[in-house]
Amino acid sequence: MTQPYETSVLISGQTAPKMILVASESPNDASHLQKTITEIFEEQVRLTPTAVAVIFENTELTYHGLNGLANQLAHYLHGLGIKEGGRVGICVERSLEMVVGILGILKAGAAYVPLDRNYPQERLSFMMQDAEVEVLLSQERLAGRIPATGAKLVFLDSGWPEISRQPKQNPVSRTTADHLAYIIYTSGSTGRPKGVWICHRNAVRLVRNTNYADLGADQVFLQFVSISFDVAAFEIWGALLNGARLIVFPPYTPSPEELGLWVSKNPVTTLWLTSGLFHQMVETDTGHYFEGLRQLLAGGDVLSLRLVQKFLKEYPECRLINGYGPTENGTFSTCGELREMPADAASVTIGIPISNSTAHVLDKEMIALPSPEVGELYLGGHGLTHGYWKQPALTAEKFLPDPFSSTPGARLYRTGDLARYLPDGNLEFLGRIDQQVKLRGYRIELGEIEAVLEQHPAVGQAVALVREDNPGDKRLTAYVVEAAGETLHVSELREYVSSKLPEYMIPSAFVLMEKLPLTAN
Repeated sequence: MTQPYETSVLISGQTAPKMILVASESPNDASHLQKTITEIFEEQVRLTPTAVAVIFENTELTYHGLNGLANQLAHYLHGLGIKEGGRVGICVERSLEMVVGILGILKAGAAYVPLDRNYPQERLSFMMQDAEVEVLLSQERLAGRIPATGAKLVFLDSGWPEISRQPKQNPVSRTTADHLAYIIYTSGSTGRPKGVWICHRNAVRLVRNTNYADLGADQVFLQFVSISFDVAAFEIWGALLNGARLIVFPPYTPSPEELGLWVSKNPVTTLWLTSGLFHQMVETDTGHYFEGLRQLLAGGDVLSLRLVQKFLKEYPECRLINGYGPTENGTFSTCGELREMPADAASVTIGIPISNSTAHVLDKEMIALPSPEVGELYLGGHGLTHGYWKQPALTAEKFLPDPFSSTPGARLYRTGDLARYLPDGNLEFLGRIDQQVKLRGYRIELGEIEAVLEQHPAVGQAVALVREDNPGDKRLTAYVVEAAGETLHVSELREYVSSKLPEYMIPSAFVLMEKLPLTAN
């Protein structure tokens, strides 16, 4: 990791301008941003061919071994007609095949489209058709979960004997840092998920020569989240582009207690958790879950001040890093290491922009606001993605020209988040300006849930809300009015929604109402 230096940033709009020191990477050390994920990985293979790259259950793969398997898959995909710029879906359980599959797709010059096996088939079908997936990589045991599309199906387990006939040398690639690397689908307010177009540079900026965490070769990362979740890029490439080891968690969903015990018994040093899971594990921890960790990153929602203080007291040797950022800006945009938290602290900050990133708090006229005024948070830098897949109008609405940059074509992303700069230069998150919510680390557009509910023929009106009846326990609730002459049953409605939305977007409760209450506004 490069050592950060201090640069003065002027927070405009104040009578007496306040100079804030922001950690940033030296601009003279940005050559990695011109390289692709596969170029950097292949450099690492040459440097440490015999080092262990991936561990899954009782099997290990060295960097050389992983490279050879991924190359065979890349050549096989070429034989199926996959060309540079093509899209290949991958729907697998956590496994060695998952890592080989993702890397092999990139080595073929294509982009991967991660598909969570637990999503409803209708949603998977839409994502595959929208991304124009040409080939789908999966495992034979998941055959019943895969929707019928025009994509050619390849099993990475039972089909490997045929794939293994391909050569192991690196394929020739003309991919550049600006080419598409993967498409992540997020919740959309129209009732359909929207794809975010992420290029190689976005992923490289996240994990190479950065200032928010130690991503050195001596780290051991845990790959735990679904590959359809943008943080998977941090877990996988944080390890494999830095010569570290990646341990892939077994393919089941553990309880917080089971995960804590598993982490304590394995040599994991770097762990990322959603805010909700962090809260549950710290609450139930008896003082040993995180003993071997050197750094724990948490994010996706507001962190509990009380539980942060509990963690810092019990694990003073472990760095606790609060990470914030939307998929549209390459997973992490700002990060802050949490050290001593005073008893009278008002909140947990989201830190400062990470290397090669910018963050501005602006008013409605896109004028920078002074600390501590509240405005909308805009993000920029090399983590900024190309925009939304096949949605130029939405891209133009959310990605705006950057008035603060001298770089031609530079843009800023409108997050919809309210924030303010504190006097010490850290950012404080203060909520949303729209209907979007964060729940268990997932970004959810309540409008998408409402749109799906109103597609049911017996539903007249629907409203989705997040309730927090018990502190720290956020739950989705749907309020539904029957269409004229129709009769609804909650069990039927839940089954209908479950067939169209992923589990994390299904309301915990459905409340049938005669009419929705309306105020004067």
